Amino acid sequence: MRVKVERENMTVDLVVWQAFGRQDEGLVEQVLALNPDIADVGIMLPVGVEIELPEPQARPRTRQDVVRLWS
Repeated sequence: MRVKVERENMTVDLVVWQAFGRQDEGLVEQVLALNPDIADVGIMLPVGVEIELPEPQARPRTRQDVVRLWS
């Protein structure tokens, strides 16, 4: 999936957050691996840069225990 940066002051991790709503499972690292020249443009991505994003993987649901502080 390719996305185009359309706003100023965007970073790779912010693009990942907006596309997936999360930054876990090494998503930022996967984006950097898919776009090896992206580091050459700097931290803030210029408007108009296209970025290849990995296909999102379904996250397994995990059970979280509820802790009650007061009965």
